[in-house]
Amino acid sequence: MRLVGPIAPLTRRAALRLSIGSIALIACGRSLTAGSTERNDLEAVFKEHGVAGTFVLYDVAGDSLTLVNPVRAQTRLVPASTFKIANTIIALETGIVKDENEIIPYGGKPQPFKQWEKDMSMREAIALSAIPIYQEIARRVGLARYHDWLARLDYGNRQTGESVDTFWLDGPLETSAVEQVRFVARLAQQKLDASSRAQSITRDIIRLESKDGKTLYGKTGWRFSSTPNLGWWTGWVEHDGKIFAFSLNIDMPGAATDVPKRVAIGKAMLSKLAVL
Repeated sequence: MRLVGPIAPLTRRAALRLSIGSIALIACGRSLTAGSTERNDLEAVFKEHGVAGTFVLYDVAGDSLTLVNPVRAQTRLVPASTFKIANTIIALETGIVKDENEIIPYGGKPQPFKQWEKDMSMREAIALSAIPIYQEIARRVGLARYHDWLARLDYGNRQTGESVDTFWLDGPLETSAVEQVRFVARLAQQKLDASSRAQSITRDIIRLESKDGKTLYGKTGWRFSSTPNLGWWTGWVEHDGKIFAFSLNIDMPGAATDVPKRVAIGKAMLSKLAVL
């Protein structure tokens, strides 16, 4: 597979990581398979929406990757709220939350969105992407247990730093779109090193829709603290017993106005690849 094509605009620091990190990943051969396909033509979808980004599709049965902007696809970036997928598993496995319906306090402080200013369950919090609920979860889990679970789940660079309730929002935790699809593909198959109960509950609360025999699962992410803002959408489609995991990330210079483009671009890509 040729790794060519333009590198999407990123911050200077992220661009440096892109150059160095992608070389390392390619050299070790860890992230790509012999069946990988580059689809430069689909970069037109990003251009139509006025943003730069990457998209990865992983056909589990064929063990093959389709990559749009493959260099960026292998570049680790802060996962933002897509980490709620792993965080839900960790919360359940550590027992700090008994189930997806237990009400968790948000802390009483003003939030960027009014809908976040209430106590709620993980089921509701993941649908609203309510950061304060998952920050309360993180404080209950603690750094020591995160160190163990990030390694156990083989999640990204496995780094937490010293801030237990911001490491997935501001770093140092980072993961790539390629790593994201492999992670959710294992979840879709219940092959993570976690209980079947925790994986089943997590799958259930990120199920988005079912139509024409196809079931869509996914979680968005939005990093506010970077310039430009960073958007994610990661999940999978199940159809006729087959699993197609996907992940995209985009630069969002328009901040809030670009937020809807994450799912719009993702669905356009899935449609063009005859998955959705």
